Amino acid sequence: MNPAHETAHDPAHETAGGAAGTTADAFHRVYGTHADGVWAAPGRVNLIGEHTDYNDGFALPMALPQATRVAARRRGDGRLRLHSDRFDAGVVELEVAALAPGAVPGWARYPAGVVWALAEAGHPVGGGADLHVDSTVPTGAGLSSSAALECAVAVAFDELYGLGLTRPELARTAQRAENAFAGVPCGIMDQMASLCCTEGAALFLDSRTLGHHRVPFDLAGHGLRLLVIDTRVQHDLADGAYAGLRAGCERAAALLGLTALRDLPAEELPAALTALPAELAPLVRHVVTENARVTEAVDRLSAGNPAALGPLLTAGHASLRDDYRVSCPETDLAVDTAVAAGALGARMTGGGFGGSVIALTPEDRADRVAAAVTAAFAAAGYGPPALLTATPSAGAGRLAG
Repeated sequence: MNPAHETAHDPAHETAGGAAGTTADAFHRVYGTHADGVWAAPGRVNLIGEHTDYNDGFALPMALPQATRVAARRRGDGRLRLHSDRFDAGVVELEVAALAPGAVPGWARYPAGVVWALAEAGHPVGGGADLHVDSTVPTGAGLSSSAALECAVAVAFDELYGLGLTRPELARTAQRAENAFAGVPCGIMDQMASLCCTEGAALFLDSRTLGHHRVPFDLAGHGLRLLVIDTRVQHDLADGAYAGLRAGCERAAALLGLTALRDLPAEELPAALTALPAELAPLVRHVVTENARVTEAVDRLSAGNPAALGPLLTAGHASLRDDYRVSCPETDLAVDTAVAAGALGARMTGGGFGGSVIALTPEDRADRVAAAVTAAFAAAGYGPPALLTATPSAGAGRLAG
């Protein structure tokens, strides 16, 4: 099979019942009893609007078919038991009442953090649950594997305990789990994308108000393909670099007398840049110009012209590379090679420091672009990238049970 056509096995490529059955069967093997249900939440790619969400700005993500599934059974004794096939560490056993930031290591801090955040907000989840997790969202690829896990757990607990929370409320809960419990100071775009995206569309998100609406994104109908090029360069946003960028943006906003950088009009950008310390000016330039690229992307998609996204993607990557400095040699090589091979545009997606690149290509050039990137990586001495075809998919929900 040509690598451009390879797609990781996931629930979108089998019946929902089959996907849920696989996860439910694994739950039964682990716990010796049946799950109350199976829930799923997808990973995402962000078409444009990077590092804008924690600046109260705009973003345009879409959900992937790759998803995290959680089979869950409600308990009544205050215990939280967690198991994942991806992490061969057995069953992690915790007490809901004892959950606290910093107390749970490794992968389990993400689902445990959601339960902690719900309990901290006063929701009656103290009875606990048994959870089994499986996932086809690549880890460390900038495709929001952590948000997919958090959001799958959030929708599971919302139904298990009849909480009746809205999707934005669940997104805030999942974000708090990642910020306060897991220690990653992310914005809210990943969680909103995983919970609120719809099939066949991108999601225009206002990160300040959490207002959002569907923007049609018909790739196949316009003879286009969106390639996801996973460079396989691992990153850890909890290592301080991400936190440093966010702190720099907040400092710049304070110096400019703004609530957030979202409030700086584009026409006032040149004057603002001259008033800022040299190390902060590039951060501000990226955020303001990136917000403008998001609104322009929405206009182009709404006009039925998805091919016109290409130049915006490439311009966004240049800004992330030169102003925000969150790119790396592998992502730069993928972008430059994809565009040279015929992509309409390409950029890194996700927080940066590795991860994935998206390339918007005409269908008849997609194989050539994929082959060119693979060859360029080999010539540079890098390991082979993983190549997926992204299709706009549905957000989180119940699969069965």
